[in-house]
Amino acid sequence: MKKHILIFSVFSLLSVALYAQEATPRVNGRQKAQRVRIAEGRADGDLTNREATALNQQQRHIRRTERRAKADGNVTVAERRKIERKQDRANRTIHRAKNNSIQPNN
Repeated sequence: MKKHILIFSVFSLLSVALYAQEATPRVNGRQKAQRVRIAEGRADGDLTNREATALNQQQRHIRRTERRAKADGNVTVAERRKIERKQDRANRTIHRAKNNSIQPNN
């Protein structure tokens, strides 16, 4: 009987941990898209090393916020809003950094 309870509790903990990791699929998708945009901007020369470093640091901060929100196994609506606000801010920052160069007049 003790063995069954132990097995059940282990599976319960694993399922909660897996659910917590996938509790924010929209956030994860946006993070991936923003990382791709930063990499493309760096490859195209639209972003300098300093800009890319600052943008990547902002992405790390968002990931850290997401990990903290998932730590208890439940991402609340307020936590999700906070993460999405940070992603919105990062999105604007990426756009501005990629489009801040002065184009020569032809």
